Amino acid sequence: MTAPGQQVLVIGEALTDIIQTAGASKEHPGGSPANVALGLARLGVPTAFLTAIGRDERGAAIAGRLAQSGVAVLPESWSLEATSTAAAAIQDDGAAHYTFDIAWALPADVGLPAAGHVHVGSIAAFLTPGAERVEEIVAGLAPSATVSFDPNIRPALVGDPDDARTRFERLAARADVVKLSDEDAAYLYPALSVREAALAISALGARVVAVTAGAQGSLLVAGQELVEISPVVTSVADTVGAGDSYMSALLWALLAAGHPRLVPGTRDDLASAGSFAARAAAVTVSRAGAEPPTLEEVPG
Repeated sequence: MTAPGQQVLVIGEALTDIIQTAGASKEHPGGSPANVALGLARLGVPTAFLTAIGRDERGAAIAGRLAQSGVAVLPESWSLEATSTAAAAIQDDGAAHYTFDIAWALPADVGLPAAGHVHVGSIAAFLTPGAERVEEIVAGLAPSATVSFDPNIRPALVGDPDDARTRFERLAARADVVKLSDEDAAYLYPALSVREAALAISALGARVVAVTAGAQGSLLVAGQELVEISPVVTSVADTVGAGDSYMSALLWALLAAGHPRLVPGTRDDLASAGSFAARAAAVTVSRAGAEPPTLEEVPG
């Protein structure tokens, strides 16, 4: 397969990850939707990005990094007084625990580019006032563009769990592809197993549902098909951006295949897309920070 020719519009937060390990602290441009935009562009997908950053050194670093990989940051993105941050404390197992200083809002009028696909997610889908604007944009684009959604739940920021689930389900019902982690699934549907949660989200209307579980692999559902993807063995530097790399690579595979509304034609097609996404995520966890691979760097 070759890279999709249609443009993807990514909407969501960009921020500075302050990575804290024993005795050291380093800053990296980050934010889940920004990482997805970066991952798509590095895989060769034409990508535009609508976010909210400040005209400061951190905002400039974010925009510069994205532009270097070919992401077009929309001019309306320069809307904050100061760029948001997320302090990520890296644990002994490589997992990251976050503390946020974030603002999220979008202008009422935005000159959106033509896009065949729109991706939304994470804090931007839940934090007001910007979350309402995200839903409005998705509602306006969904009839003509395919939609993907990654909730990437941050419990400290999504508000009341029942309200968060209601908002999640509204967006999931409009989405062609929903990707979430097993931790997201447990937060949204604490009474359900991962498999049951995936099937419940599929029943909302999502055509493809992927649930990642780190070293335990991932699970994908499309209609009546359900496949499990084995974990990819790799050395772990940290897990920052792993799920975002999985998301961007899964989108690459589904868009490149050209299936109507991104629905894989066969069980093998679904497994192939999930396997490609897992291999891309494995490259990312082998590196420090959110550094998604280029197409050439994803092992065959």
